[in-house]
Amino acid sequence: MDKSWISKDRDSLDFEIGVEEFLSFAEENSKDPKRIRCPCCRCVNFKKFSTKIIRGHIYDYGFSLGYVDWIWHEDNAARGTRSSVGSTHHPASDQNREHFAASETVEVCEAAFNASEYDEDSYDFRRFVVDAEQPLFEGSECTKLESMIKLHNWKARFGISDTAFTELLSSVGSFLPKDHVLPPNSYEAKKTLSDLGLEYIKIHACPNDCVLYRGIHSDASECPNCKLSRWKVGKNGELRIKVPAKIMWYFPIIPRFKRLFKSPSTAALMTWHANQRIIDDKMRHPADSPAWKNIDYRWPAFGNEPRNLRLALSADGINPHTNGLTNRYTCWPVVLVTYNLPPWLCMKRKFMMLTILVPGPHEPGNNIDIYLQPLIDDLIKLWEEGEENDA
Repeated sequence: MDKSWISKDRDSLDFEIGVEEFLSFAEENSKDPKRIRCPCCRCVNFKKFSTKIIRGHIYDYGFSLGYVDWIWHEDNAARGTRSSVGSTHHPASDQNREHFAASETVEVCEAAFNASEYDEDSYDFRRFVVDAEQPLFEGSECTKLESMIKLHNWKARFGISDTAFTELLSSVGSFLPKDHVLPPNSYEAKKTLSDLGLEYIKIHACPNDCVLYRGIHSDASECPNCKLSRWKVGKNGELRIKVPAKIMWYFPIIPRFKRLFKSPSTAALMTWHANQRIIDDKMRHPADSPAWKNIDYRWPAFGNEPRNLRLALSADGINPHTNGLTNRYTCWPVVLVTYNLPPWLCMKRKFMMLTILVPGPHEPGNNIDIYLQPLIDDLIKLWEEGEENDA
């Protein structure tokens, strides 16, 4: 008997056993066994089907390349006990993985998956899923997405410039195996994370802080108050049409608030002030303050729902340049803080939400209310209409 046929039969049997182990695992850990993410090469965990259809897809198209940890097929209780087709699970290897890779990166993927910005045929999201599953290099336990999130976090934490970040990526890439997928420069690294859907909006503004060119002024070419041109004046004194004289950045808050509730662990913390706070007549949390209680008294329907957001707004001028006080340029960030969270988390950097960035070179002063208009509009919408969480 040809030994090659025996080997092929054994491989086929191992594959069939692995497929059935996967389907059993997926059914046991799925909230809806009739709608499970399909891990085949065509669906790449993006579409949901019954196990019968998924079994056919896997045999026809095979498993998605790089999908060895079943991160898309485990609920909160199963997290940390993942397996892979054709391999034996080793708990020690999970212990060696950093907690970041085991939980936060997975939650980032899930939040992006649940976001409504993408449809089922989105190429951008498919590329994002591939990055989430693709190992940094053959045999690596770290995926491309995990490495990018860690490196970007380090870049933001220490204020590293794009030029220095490109040099770092180039140096690190030279130490990795030739088949690595680490981006070669800062531009490519940013593109890797651009599919998370955390967009921003550029809004033209009057250089004298009179109006924003939005709404009824969206098509205006000059300020209705001071009559100053909307467009930048070149060195030759001529207007540079379509080049705005001043731009503010607005980061829409509603999609970001929805993402807070798409992460199961964060969603549970959003009701901490109502379910876990110690009530002993001491000031331990903003919920113990008279202002909070006044809101509950004046709007009882709002106060009776612990998931309703309680926010604090903060704004201050900063010098974004490195030459200290000698530079008179000042830009103004506007930050929202969510007081629903425990006091040891609500002031953490990851939960402080940058919503508006007002450029310089001079402070807006009392005219800062002009720049708050998009934020106020979204807050009014949340107050009057609310927003459905489609998680």
